[in-house]
Amino acid sequence: MLRVRERKPIESWLTDMDGVLVHEGEPVPGAPEFVNRLRSSGKPFLILTNNSIYTARDLQARLRRIGFDVPESAIWTSALATAQFLDTQRPGGTAYVIGEAGLTTAMHEVGYILTDTEPDYVVLGETRTYSFEAITTAIRLINDGARFICTNPDATGPSNEGALPACGAVAALISKATGIEPYFIGKPNPMMMRSALNSIDAHSETTAMIGDRMDTDVLCGLEAGLETILVLSGISSASDVERYPYRPSRIIPSVAHLIDEV
Repeated sequence: MLRVRERKPIESWLTDMDGVLVHEGEPVPGAPEFVNRLRSSGKPFLILTNNSIYTARDLQARLRRIGFDVPESAIWTSALATAQFLDTQRPGGTAYVIGEAGLTTAMHEVGYILTDTEPDYVVLGETRTYSFEAITTAIRLINDGARFICTNPDATGPSNEGALPACGAVAALISKATGIEPYFIGKPNPMMMRSALNSIDAHSETTAMIGDRMDTDVLCGLEAGLETILVLSGISSASDVERYPYRPSRIIPSVAHLIDEV
């Protein structure tokens, strides 16, 4: 007889940002109160995002404007996870970077030199202004032996005008031209979760991941061994869950339903 082990009480929390705490630029009802409860509880927590455009300080300011009081250290981006990963792989290395300040700042902070001359890596991040010239340079550098890293696999990103091509779509273009697939750092790679856990000294057995997407947040949390909580305030609906071969630990309407658990 198979015995299912009960999970330990939650001591640490990881939560996605868009669709969980923020929806279309506004706070999800109850989300600021949830974050305030996390802060007052003293339990370790991190707000995660696959978006590599902004620095943690930028995101802290954006969240503050809509009612969230969080320290910069409580925000973990795919750019930070990418820089940390490269620092463990080739400390003090070189990279040709396509991306915004969130990524370039993170790379500089771990001591990487950004160059288009025989770099160790080509690192592709998010930007609103993908340049054909920069993409061409990336293709040529990869063909010459640079290793290909991508901050996240998201194919599209949101804008007020509709979907925009994002990291995953541009990575596919570069892969088609070079025959080389990138190593993706962000969700659903559990690398993103493990780096987040390490940064707050948390353990997977006592950590929950809150997300609004089955294909990234829930999958990533599941593969990292976390309790997974799907909220219905973002992308995935309750009916979507049945399409996947895995399930979250729990499904709830929003993070407002977790306030009393913290």
